[in-house]
Amino acid sequence: MTAPIETTQGQAEAQPEAILAGVGRKAIEGRSLGQIAWMRFRRDKVAVAGGVVVILLVLLAILAKPIESIFNLDPNAFHQDLIDPSTTVPKGGWGGMSLHHLLGVDPQYGRDLLARIIEGSWVSMIVATGATVLSVAIGSVMGLIAGYYGGWIDTLISRLMDIFLAFPLLLFAISISASLQDGAFGLNGLPLRISVLIFVIGFFNWPYMGRIVRGQTLSLREREFVEASRSLGARGPFILFRELLPNLVAPILVYSTLLIPTNILFEAALSFLGVGIAPPQASWGGMLNSAIDLFYADPEYMVVPGLAIFITVLAFNLLGDGLRDALDPRSK
Repeated sequence: MTAPIETTQGQAEAQPEAILAGVGRKAIEGRSLGQIAWMRFRRDKVAVAGGVVVILLVLLAILAKPIESIFNLDPNAFHQDLIDPSTTVPKGGWGGMSLHHLLGVDPQYGRDLLARIIEGSWVSMIVATGATVLSVAIGSVMGLIAGYYGGWIDTLISRLMDIFLAFPLLLFAISISASLQDGAFGLNGLPLRISVLIFVIGFFNWPYMGRIVRGQTLSLREREFVEASRSLGARGPFILFRELLPNLVAPILVYSTLLIPTNILFEAALSFLGVGIAPPQASWGGMLNSAIDLFYADPEYMVVPGLAIFITVLAFNLLGDGLRDALDPRSK
C-alpha cells in the first residue's frame, strides 16, 4: 500500500515542473486591438482584394503625371489618322485598340483613352478625398459637441443637420458650380473648379458623419473613463478630443472609406452634367457625357470610363465593408 502512494506523490511533485517547462517553450502573447482587427481583415479575402485595388488606384492617381511622362502618354494629343473621316469613329475594331493605344482612342479626335483615364483618376481622387476630409472634419466636431453637451446645443446642431439634409444637393451644386465658372476668390480654370467641387460636396455632406458621431458619443459620454476624467478636473475640450475622439476612430474610418466612392460618383455626375470638370481636362464623368451621342457607333468609348468608375467604387465599398467587420468587436 505504501508504494503507490510514493509513486503518486512523486508524480504530484514533478507535475508543476513539467507545466513550467511547457510554458517556457511556447510563451502566450496577448494581441492588441489593432492586431486583432488586422487578423480579421486578412481573413476576408474579398476585402483584401478591394484594398489592393484601392492602393493601386491611389498610386495611379498620385503618379499620374510621372506615368504619362515616362510612357509618353498625352491625354490631349489628337490622332486624326486613326479616325475614319466618313464616320468619325476609330478605325478598326474595339474602339481602335492596338499596342500603341491599349484602351483605344476616342471618336472624333483620336485621343488615347488610357492616357485620359489616368489623367482623370487624379481629378476624381483629389475631389473625393478633399470632400471626404472636409465632411469628416466638420461632421466629427459637430457630432462630438452635440452628443457630449446635449440639451439646447444638441437640439440646435440636430436641427442644423436636418436643414442641410433637406437641401436639394445636386441642384444646389449645379447652381453654385455654374455661377462660379468664370472665376472667384482669385482662382480660375481647373483649380477653381476642383475647389468648388470639394467645397460643395464636402460642406453639404457633413450631416451624415455628424449623425454617426453624435450617436456614438451619446453612448460613450456616460462610460467610466469619461467620468474618471471629469472627476480629475478635465474640461470639455480635453474630454472631447483626448477621451472620446480616439474611441470613435473606427466608425469614422469605416464611414470615410464608404463616403469616398459616393463623392467619386457625385463628381462624375456633375462632370457628366457639364458643371464639374470642364474639357479639355479629362474626367471620367465628362468622358461619359461625350460618349452619349456615339454609343451605337463606338460603344467601347462609354464602356472604358464606365468600368473605371465601377471598379473604383466597388473597390472602396469592399474595403469599407471589410474594415467595418474587422473593427467591430462584436463580429465573429
